[in-house]
Amino acid sequence: MQIPIQIAFHGVDKSDAVEDKIRERVDKLENYSDRITGCRVVVESHHKSHSNLNTNAAPFHVTVHLSVPGEDLVVRRDPKETRAHEDIQIALRDSFDTMERRLKDYTQKIKRIDRRQDQEIPAEES
Repeated sequence: MQIPIQIAFHGVDKSDAVEDKIRERVDKLENYSDRITGCRVVVESHHKSHSNLNTNAAPFHVTVHLSVPGEDLVVRRDPKETRAHEDIQIALRDSFDTMERRLKDYTQKIKRIDRRQDQEIPAEES
C-alpha cells in the first residue's frame, strides 16, 4: 500500500488489540489487490458506555474506506438491529468481509476491462 493505514476511534477507547485486528484484515485485503493506494478505518460508538469492549455496550459503527485507482470503495456498517454489532470483533468481521467482496468485484472488473482492451488492440504487422 502506498499510504499507511489510518485508524480512528470516535466515542470508543483506543485499543491496541482492535488496531492489530484491523491491520491484520487490511493485510488480507492486500492479498486480493496490489492496487490499493490508501485505507482509512473508523470505529465509532454513538453512545459511550463504561466499557466499550463488552457485550453490553452500544452498537459499533465501522467504516472502511479503500482508495484504488479510479474509485473509492467504502463500506459503512450501521447495524439496523441494535444487538447486531455490540461486539466490536463482529462489527469488524462484518465490515471487512463486505469490503473483501467489494474489492474482489473491483479486481474482477479491472481484469475484464484489461482483457477487453487487449482484444481491441490489433496485432502489429511485420
